Amino acid sequence: MTKSIIKQFSFILLLTGSFNAGAEDARQLIKNAIDHFRGLSSYSEVSMVIHRPDWERTLDMKIWTRGLDRSLVRITAPVKDRGNGSLLIDNDMWTYAPKINRIIKIPASMANQSWMGSDFSNNDVARADDLIEKYNHRILQTQQQQDIKIYVIESIPHDDAPVVWGKEVITVREDYILLRHEFFDQDNQLVKYLVADDIKQFGDKKLATVERMQKVGVENEWTEFRLNHIKFNIELGEHAFSLSNLRNPRF
Repeated sequence: MTKSIIKQFSFILLLTGSFNAGAEDARQLIKNAIDHFRGLSSYSEVSMVIHRPDWERTLDMKIWTRGLDRSLVRITAPVKDRGNGSLLIDNDMWTYAPKINRIIKIPASMANQSWMGSDFSNNDVARADDLIEKYNHRILQTQQQQDIKIYVIESIPHDDAPVVWGKEVITVREDYILLRHEFFDQDNQLVKYLVADDIKQFGDKKLATVERMQKVGVENEWTEFRLNHIKFNIELGEHAFSLSNLRNPRF
């Protein structure tokens, strides 16, 4: 995942406890949803399935995160892709390709290009706090499903925010599980959407274990992240998120 598997995961990772709607605003709901999945730090094992009408490809990867601005993704399978990785530090993102033994910094001009050939962009896996800090948020509506309150939140970027989307609409449960994330262009047209499913218990947290990103009007093309394992609040020093560790893994 993304700067979200890492960023969303990005496509797309803390606060737990009882929820008081009167004490929460839309921005805090968004922050809590991101924090709930990431934790202070985390290690996860994920499979990314890229599906196309005539082929399908699966990449297995390990992901380490710390806060909202440190993430490392390393591909472990298939063999031909093993060792490829992405590193996020603050606003900067790098990729590493072992076949050419080269680290490449991702420029801002490539923010909307595909991440590892998937339906997630480099921008989708960029810093998760962009959505928190660079957007204005408001609750559009609340819903009730099986005694669980669900919030639909509209997020519109600040006028001077250097972001791709005209607006984003996020659907999140009262226990901070993100259910749906919609991305609209500058003409207010829906371009793509992420849907989360298959909620399971991991320790003291419930998490959606499947997240599918799909473009509008392209029915048989999608990318799906499948969470196989996750552990929160692990010790990760600064060396974990370094260019040296991206090139020469030490764990």
